Amino acid sequence: MIKQKFFYLTALLFSGAFLLNAQPDRWQQRVEYKMDIAFDVQTHQFTGLQHLTYFNNSPDELNSVFYHLYFNAFQPGSMMDVRSRTIADPDSRVGDRISKLKPNEMGYQHINSLKRDGKVVSFEVAGTILEVHLDKPIPPHSSAVFEMEFEAQVPLQIRRSGRDNREGIAYSMSQWYPKMCEYDYQGWHANPYVGREFYGVWGDFDVTIHMDRKYIIAASGYLQNAEEIGYGYEKNGTKVKRPEGEKLNWHFIAPNVHDFVWAADPDYEHKTFVRADGMVMHFFFQPGDKTSRNWAKLPKVMDRAFEFINKTFGQYPYKKYSFIQGGDGGMEYPMATLIIGERNFGSLVGVSVHELIHSWFQMVLGTNECLYAWMDEGFTEYASAETKHFLKKEGLISINEPSGNPHLAANSSYLRFNQSGKAEPLSIHADHFVTNAAYSVASYVKGHAFLTQLQYVMGKPAFDRGMLRYFDTWKFKHPNPNDFIRVMEKESGLELDWYKEYMVNTTHLADYGIKTVEKEGKKKTKVVLEKIGIMPMPLDVVVTYKNGSKELFNIPLRIMRGAKQAEFKDMKFTLLNDWPWTNPDYSFVIDEKIKKVVKVEIDPSKRMADANGDNNSLELEGN
Repeated sequence: MIKQKFFYLTALLFSGAFLLNAQPDRWQQRVEYKMDIAFDVQTHQFTGLQHLTYFNNSPDELNSVFYHLYFNAFQPGSMMDVRSRTIADPDSRVGDRISKLKPNEMGYQHINSLKRDGKVVSFEVAGTILEVHLDKPIPPHSSAVFEMEFEAQVPLQIRRSGRDNREGIAYSMSQWYPKMCEYDYQGWHANPYVGREFYGVWGDFDVTIHMDRKYIIAASGYLQNAEEIGYGYEKNGTKVKRPEGEKLNWHFIAPNVHDFVWAADPDYEHKTFVRADGMVMHFFFQPGDKTSRNWAKLPKVMDRAFEFINKTFGQYPYKKYSFIQGGDGGMEYPMATLIIGERNFGSLVGVSVHELIHSWFQMVLGTNECLYAWMDEGFTEYASAETKHFLKKEGLISINEPSGNPHLAANSSYLRFNQSGKAEPLSIHADHFVTNAAYSVASYVKGHAFLTQLQYVMGKPAFDRGMLRYFDTWKFKHPNPNDFIRVMEKESGLELDWYKEYMVNTTHLADYGIKTVEKEGKKKTKVVLEKIGIMPMPLDVVVTYKNGSKELFNIPLRIMRGAKQAEFKDMKFTLLNDWPWTNPDYSFVIDEKIKKVVKVEIDPSKRMADANGDNNSLELEGN
């Protein structure tokens, strides 16, 4: 009996461990911020009280914690400044501008005091990182309360955040508060603010901003006291009068987000649009000849965009989203974006769609952008192309799509840059690319091509199901590349680790060609294909017959351990034997008893990024 109990207990523990390891439910740290901000618009400075409850849900003791102090990057001699002045291709928005900032134009965040659970703790500022040394560790599965007093100065707008941007927006307040760094299964991510990309801890934000009464504030989260401050409310057809006094107290709550952004301007016009599902879109812009007409047309288009994105990539989980004129181009934040607003309508829709879709791939999925920027920017580019293609078909926008393919330009750009010899692998940390161009192409363009080619490998039906499954499986859990590819493997039934490894860890390209197409006897045609590039890929070979019909021959890779299903209803699908990737050649025979072959083409869909497309098509003479 004892042996039986021991066996049962052992089996139960093993089974539990297996089930635990099989779940995608990775532990997450959590934060609860409560901040009270007193803002002085004359000096562009503010003081803050921050009450932060930090939940250590990890299995580890934490002997230190770290905060980001992003505003400190906007000082002469900062790492961002030096990097911008020494990199071969500096961002034109930054250049040497930081080095020329005067004392009243630079940014800073000064920590005046910091307590942990009521006791003073020691800390050290190292550029844009606050290092906090704990006398007593934070045990696993416990919490600590940090109380901070800080002061800050808003820099001239240079990159994302700051005051007085080029369109005259007074304050674009992103990366504006001391923000706890993320700690995950890889440890602390206390990355200095050198160039780009962010990673944050999900939690709840309760923010009160005391601001000059002339200013209208747009922000993440839900405004709690609109009636109290007389903003946007009417009684008996008359707008509520704003209370007397120099400042208004704007109170926002943002649940389950990993950042909080706000912007302020005395000239903002505020419009709202309530979608059929109850979600409210907000639009903040300065009215004028360059904005009013286009911003008035934007809500209808973005309503349709929301509808498509929810259906295609997963349901947006919040009840609000704000499009805010501000910043230095377009930059995403939870429940909001800052965008330059003086654009033609097509450009305004384009940037709005792109920044909105970040709400799926960064604000909800929350990949570590510093390590996997392509999983955010590249996936967002793919989804943006799909969304704009939909809006074009609906007659809502006019965009240029070569051959009607929304992904063709990205594949072409990816190939051109890769063949320039300047490409770097996706596995490089965002701040450590040798050039800004290599980062941009890797993150935006190759990340886009990653999905386009994967759709080709898996087949569109399985791919589309996989994208929804990915969102639903990994939302609010910080997925990594392996997490994504495992979802796609489960959905497709294929082994896809080879694809991830080539695309992420190398700069190798696929290159296939038609070597020969020759008659074999009277009723057969033999097709010989060759593998020229290093990266292996499965092939779709489309054969056109003399009567106009077409047949798709699919050649899977042996390392896929399977093959995709038929994608196109108007084309016969024939599955051939798999291709061992080490073999330089592959051949198959077409039976021509009824139909004669007139053309053979590798991947007419152009989803595969083939390094040389000139040898991908062959028309047969005399047939």
